[in-house]
Amino acid sequence: MSTWWLKNRQRVLQLAGTILAFSLLILLLKEDGWDDVSIAVQEIKLADLLWVAVLFLASRIAVIWRWHVFLRSGGINIRFKDSASLTFTGLFASNFLPTTIGGDVVRLAGAMQMGFDRAVCLASIAADRLTGILGMSMTVPIGLVHAWGLLKMGSVSFSLIGFMQKPLIFIKRTFATFSIWFKNPISILLALAFTWIHMLCLFGAIYVFVDDLGSHVSFWMIAGLWSLTYFITLIPISINGYGVQELSFTFFMSHIAGLTPAISLTVAVLIRAYFIFSSLPGAFFLPAALSAMADQKNRAPSDTVSG
Repeated sequence: MSTWWLKNRQRVLQLAGTILAFSLLILLLKEDGWDDVSIAVQEIKLADLLWVAVLFLASRIAVIWRWHVFLRSGGINIRFKDSASLTFTGLFASNFLPTTIGGDVVRLAGAMQMGFDRAVCLASIAADRLTGILGMSMTVPIGLVHAWGLLKMGSVSFSLIGFMQKPLIFIKRTFATFSIWFKNPISILLALAFTWIHMLCLFGAIYVFVDDLGSHVSFWMIAGLWSLTYFITLIPISINGYGVQELSFTFFMSHIAGLTPAISLTVAVLIRAYFIFSSLPGAFFLPAALSAMADQKNRAPSDTVSG
């Protein structure tokens, strides 16, 4: 039993966190009224739903280009359509197979199946992740300014100290990850530019929904509050941030931006839905990636013996 718990502890705790977050969301809906949420959804214009779909498509393309830049500048001769298929596969795996298979693992397996160097691909995925975090961290100060009066800075400071308890190790690992691309800093700046495009599209989509629901929140406040939500979601307390993302964003938008809980939750759920729908093209490529992962696992024992 103890061995099973040590092996599956993180998954169990994440599942418990997901259930708790969704339970809190249901209580919030019950208190504010399901009818208000239903009315809010009906107020969204079809034209704006399509416009947000375009923004999410642009966001996904920017994310693909960000990783593609790291792959190409790292010496991987990959076509853009292959980078796109691998990225969509990873996004789909993250959204629909969160308990067993990570999107990054699927991306790596797919890249290796195409015959690309494992070390460079792994480093490029890490660089891609870190660039996304770096980009989002640039709007965190805006969120903190707006949330300063709400957040209890004593508890926040304690949390930050715990989160950054080994900053030197983090910095060292970051430099090690980007070491391949330091000789070509333009690639890092280009990848960061694509991150900004992704962020602008995402924040713009939220702005469209908020405006459609008869409320007005400044674009930069939305950017700051979503960035806070993003970093809270990175804490591994639920499966892929399910529930935690919606609950956190609803809290920030209702208590800081002044929106009603119904409108805040409606926007949060719609954004999650678009994240999921925009990853659906990855379903077409997922079987090949899973097959590659299975082949690599089967070959591992024989490779070990022969070596």
